[in-house]
Amino acid sequence: MASPASPLQKSPSPLQLLSTLNNPTTTATSALDSISSDPILSAFLSASFSTTSFSSAALSSGSPASTAEKLHAAIRLLDSQLRHEVLSRHDDLLSQLSSLHHAELALSTLRSSVSSLHSSLRKARSDLSDPFRSIRSKTLQLSNLHSASNLLNHSVRALRLSRKLRDLAPLHDPEKLDLAKAAQLHAEILTLCQEYDLSGIHVVDEELRFVKEAGEKLRSEAMKVLERGMEGLNQAEVGTGLQVFYNLGELRGTVEQLVNRYKGMAVKSIGAALDMKAITAGSGVAFGPGGVRGSGTPQIGGGAKAREALWQRMGSCMDQLHSIVVAVWHLQRVLSKKRDPFTHVLLLDEVLQEGDSMLTDRVWEAIVKAFSSQMKSAFTASSFVKEIFTMGYPKLFSMIENLLERISHDTDVKGVLPAISSEGRDQMVAAVEIFQTSFLALCLSRLSDLVNSIFPVSSRGSVPSKEQISKIISRIQEEIEAVQLDGHLTLLVLREIGKALILLAQRAEYQISTGPEARQVSGPATAAQLKNFTLCQHLQEIHTRISSMITGLPSIAAEVLSPSLGAVYGVACDSVTSLFQAMLERLESCILQIHDQKFGALGMDAAMDNSASPYMEELQKCILHFRSEFLSRLLPTATNARAVGTETICTRLVRNMASRVLIFFIRHASLVRPLSESGKLRMARDMAELELAVGQNLFPVEQLGAPYRALRAFRPLIFLETSQLGDSPLLQDLPLSVILLHLYSRGPDTLQSPLQRNKLTPLQYSLWLDSQGEDQIWKGIKATLDDYAANVRVRGEKEFSPVYPLMLRLGSSMTGNTPASQKP
Repeated sequence: MASPASPLQKSPSPLQLLSTLNNPTTTATSALDSISSDPILSAFLSASFSTTSFSSAALSSGSPASTAEKLHAAIRLLDSQLRHEVLSRHDDLLSQLSSLHHAELALSTLRSSVSSLHSSLRKARSDLSDPFRSIRSKTLQLSNLHSASNLLNHSVRALRLSRKLRDLAPLHDPEKLDLAKAAQLHAEILTLCQEYDLSGIHVVDEELRFVKEAGEKLRSEAMKVLERGMEGLNQAEVGTGLQVFYNLGELRGTVEQLVNRYKGMAVKSIGAALDMKAITAGSGVAFGPGGVRGSGTPQIGGGAKAREALWQRMGSCMDQLHSIVVAVWHLQRVLSKKRDPFTHVLLLDEVLQEGDSMLTDRVWEAIVKAFSSQMKSAFTASSFVKEIFTMGYPKLFSMIENLLERISHDTDVKGVLPAISSEGRDQMVAAVEIFQTSFLALCLSRLSDLVNSIFPVSSRGSVPSKEQISKIISRIQEEIEAVQLDGHLTLLVLREIGKALILLAQRAEYQISTGPEARQVSGPATAAQLKNFTLCQHLQEIHTRISSMITGLPSIAAEVLSPSLGAVYGVACDSVTSLFQAMLERLESCILQIHDQKFGALGMDAAMDNSASPYMEELQKCILHFRSEFLSRLLPTATNARAVGTETICTRLVRNMASRVLIFFIRHASLVRPLSESGKLRMARDMAELELAVGQNLFPVEQLGAPYRALRAFRPLIFLETSQLGDSPLLQDLPLSVILLHLYSRGPDTLQSPLQRNKLTPLQYSLWLDSQGEDQIWKGIKATLDDYAANVRVRGEKEFSPVYPLMLRLGSSMTGNTPASQKP
């Protein structure tokens, strides 16, 4: 295998190299280009050239001799290039050499000048060194003298101030000691010693010992004055104490210390109030091993003493909390008013930084936190305390409310923030909500158990006794009286009472007897009816008594109990409503028999007959029977009830029944047709008998109002001439529909009534009248009048009946706004 061609074989010939000397730039460029393009020589242009690497590569190439030859040729080429460069720049090199010679001469001159300068400097240094050393020595001496003078002056001032402090008043007699001025001197002495570092001076150190002793005495006396002023709410003493600590420069730390102390006192007081071990030890109550059992319950016989001791401690705790909060508030009040007499700085600004909470807020927050924690712990850890505070929650709540009211009252000063905010009050109340919930649950449980005992679910036929009803009423009254001093707690208890009343109404409703036995009115009262009567009276007694209990309470109390009392009242009504409805239907059926009587008969016999109509006699018998068999049991004290103006359920039902009977009679009396003069006399006697029967056996008719006035007006109305009827004042007491229906009896047979025109029975038409207003009734009447007028025109008659224009005139004034009591 042929060896690779050596790079030296491609080198230019000597003639080519010679030709390049004619153009130095071209020669230099071509030489560099040839070297850089040569694979072997280009390595010498690299900045990272290594002779060892190059030699190793040349020896391993297999032709080291050719490589060496090539290197020699390259060296020769570079030598010739350098020679050419020197020759081509000969003049420039000579000129540069001349410049170097001149420079050397200049440097020689400069060297001589520098040597002369050094000599001058040495002489000047020799001339200035002695004065400089003298000045430096004198300056140091002056500085020392000045420092000694200042130190001596400050020491003298410190000694003078200390002498003033000694002369101000003897420390052993605090009453003669001006605490504020002494504190100012004390602070000024210490500041002077610290600022000018007077320590180490024997006489000053001696005085400093006295000053420090005086400072301790001042702090002690100032704290006594401050605490005495806080306890006695003396602004002057509190202001003096605060001024002392301000002058000492310790106001903020002292106030913080005081606040923390009072916070600790409050927390300790709360903890001591619920410390069962201390309570039992103080009351002499024996507990099991360890002082308190796991449930926190004293042994048998010691509960009363422990309970009394617990309430006493709680009372003492409330008093201590009041004193603590008011004292801190008083401190805060003085801080917010007092200013330093020299700097006029407000002391509160020195104590509180931006964003800091007020002093009373800090103390109250600690009180609420500790109280809440202790209440939760007592609720879960001690069954004895839980029972006392649950059953006696009104007393516990009253203590807290009294505490809050006392604090609010004692800190209510115009222009000063109160000790506690409304949010703080709510936080304290919320701390005992756990006992409030338990108390309300216990209240509902007591009432529910009583209701369950009176109305057991398993027994439907039992009726509670009066004693049982009185017991539940008394229990409800006790629950209300226990909390009536606090409006909010009263409302909460009333809600629980409302739940119990709803339960009572549900159980009572389950006991109501229904069916034919409860609705019969023809025979004597049945056992089912007697049972319903008793339930009605019991429920009515509960409703009346509880309603009277809340009359003295705010109106919101009635709103809270209104739904539950309404439920009780509704059940009481339901127990007898079916009986009254059945009796009313019976009486209405008797009145409907009026249409079976012959009121159109003429003759002296009918006119002279003073006896009541058969239907009226039956109506009287039914009313008398209802009175003797039913109302006598339902209204045993009706007279007394009316005398005092109290309306019972049964009196309301009887009054409604009496009103309905009168109106129903007037309606059907107006439908009687024909009606002769003797028939009018007979109907008038029936109305008198009806008034007597209703007034004696149901309800005093004079107290019925509009129905009674309508009955009294209808009796003379039927005797009036038609021409007189239109302007009669009797019309004011009668529904217009009754007057119009009566006028049919005065008209001709061709004027058909709505009853005849629509081929209805009296009962059907009466039911329709009950469901319609006066305007609808008039529409029906107007239709019959239009038919009558049309028939008159068809027959060619020239005149209408006198009742026709009268009915049109009266009917045009009818509206649909007539009260229900005025409708027939």
